[in-house]
Amino acid sequence: MVINMQPPVKLQYKLEVFEGPLDLLLVLISKHKLDIYDIQISELLEQYMIQINAMQENQMDIASEFLEMASRLVYIKSVMLLPKHEEAEELKKELEGQLLDYQECRRSAKLFGEMACFDFYSRKPEKIEYDMTYTRTHESGILASAYISAAGRGKRRLPPPVEAFSDIVTRRVVSVNSRIVYIMKTLREAARISFFSLFPNGSERSELVATFLALLELIKDKRVRVNGTDDYATVEMVKEGAVID
Repeated sequence: MVINMQPPVKLQYKLEVFEGPLDLLLVLISKHKLDIYDIQISELLEQYMIQINAMQENQMDIASEFLEMASRLVYIKSVMLLPKHEEAEELKKELEGQLLDYQECRRSAKLFGEMACFDFYSRKPEKIEYDMTYTRTHESGILASAYISAAGRGKRRLPPPVEAFSDIVTRRVVSVNSRIVYIMKTLREAARISFFSLFPNGSERSELVATFLALLELIKDKRVRVNGTDDYATVEMVKEGAVID
């Protein structure tokens, strides 16, 4: 009996690197054959979040602009669920206009790239006359400083201390579910709170984005409502059985 001892095949995945959220959206629209003049926000948001989650699973550094675009798409989708969604249509047209402009810029850049190449420059060699005689003089203090500087370069080749990475590895990750619990707990203690009190100054960007997404989810599930506009906007809990206009 012959036993096949070949090692198992290791699956490898390669993720594209995108220049920005608009670049990613155009790739998704082209890949899934969506109509850029009439974008289905729900389908586009689903594909966008799949790509973001894949980037996070591969421990890729996701720029804040990608997360901001995610919150923007969630907001447009939430507004479209309202009975009167004129604002959603305006936001949708604004996004479509940005995508069309960015698509035209990419097309123009491709045309210019085919017309000229700036990756290298060459010319014929030239004859240079040079003199190897060293004629300069230096003071003893300058020579001593140069020696001390050269001797200290060995220390600069050592790896950086652990403290240098403390701000990176200790960065707090805030989940949307945790902010949902925070908002509901706050509303149980106070029936109505200021909208801007949920976004205090000095908060981390990840916390602000997670809070905003959590608030959108609660509004979508009709568990809270936002009343008023601008500085007078308030957030309150929706009672069970209440009808939201």
